[in-house]
Amino acid sequence: MSPSPLPPPQQLRVLSGIQPSGQLHLGNYFGSIKPNLEYVGKSGQSIFFVADLHALTTVKDAEILRKARQDIVLDYLACGFDPEKAIMFYQSDVPEHTELSWILSTVTPMGLLERAVSYKEKVEKGIAASVGLFTYPVLMAADILLYDVNLVPVGRDQKQHLEMTRDIAIKFNNEFGETLVVPEPMIREDTAVVPGTDGQKMSKSYGNTIPLFGDEKVIKKAIMGIVTDSKDVAASKDPETCSVFKIHKLFLSEQDSKVLADRYRAGGLGYGDAKKLLFEAYLDHFGAMRKKREDLIRKSGFVEEVMKAGAAKAKKIAEKTMERVRTKVGLGGM
Repeated sequence: MSPSPLPPPQQLRVLSGIQPSGQLHLGNYFGSIKPNLEYVGKSGQSIFFVADLHALTTVKDAEILRKARQDIVLDYLACGFDPEKAIMFYQSDVPEHTELSWILSTVTPMGLLERAVSYKEKVEKGIAASVGLFTYPVLMAADILLYDVNLVPVGRDQKQHLEMTRDIAIKFNNEFGETLVVPEPMIREDTAVVPGTDGQKMSKSYGNTIPLFGDEKVIKKAIMGIVTDSKDVAASKDPETCSVFKIHKLFLSEQDSKVLADRYRAGGLGYGDAKKLLFEAYLDHFGAMRKKREDLIRKSGFVEEVMKAGAAKAKKIAEKTMERVRTKVGLGGM
């Protein structure tokens, strides 16, 4: 099926969600937070939600989940999220998510869920094979379809889930008539995958992350621990295969990135010094954000106010969608 035509930017509604399953890292920032925040002000409406219901598939400690939920909001606010220009809320504060998820599950083919690569990968990593983990794509579909979203920025690892969302929406519309907006994916190939300290994709599950915020010594230790080859200082180095360079260039302009790449190839730049340059770039980029986050922590009740107001705005949109859905399936209307 060919992509649906997108409305003009001023009418575009963009949505993104993130799980509160642990401390955010550079991969989250460059792969998700930064590109998503760029849509605020450029689209008609930007919606961000903390996917705390999804987190229940892996987080089994209530206190850890409560802290992770608040930390993610603080991180987003520190990174520049403006609650006056966009909506942010906790998924669990809008019960229409679970209601639509159940309704969608009644039209979702089992075979579609059985083909989910993410489910198989998570089970292989030792995550319990719960019903919630298996039906994760249905709840994700509800998260998106509830808000008549046109465009969904996702990483390559979420591309299949968005395709499943489209399949579920089309199946519902075929079954009950045109009701749900079929969204389009927006995948930023240049920042979709950020290398971790071991060269694999940066991920909490791999234990190879560089924290976004936190103790400066911990962050420096993570950067200095990035795995490299054994070439000495004088040797020419290939920036295209070096994780230190791949991470560093995310902080740089295209021109500055080329200059740094030339230094790698020329020789004379040791990996130790390259890592120090990366750490300096980190401090320059996140210095003001780190200060802002510390200030926000001292503003008692601010996070709760932001999320409560965001949930109220989100619920108004969700209720309109559910009125249509309930009417179409026979749970409401005449």
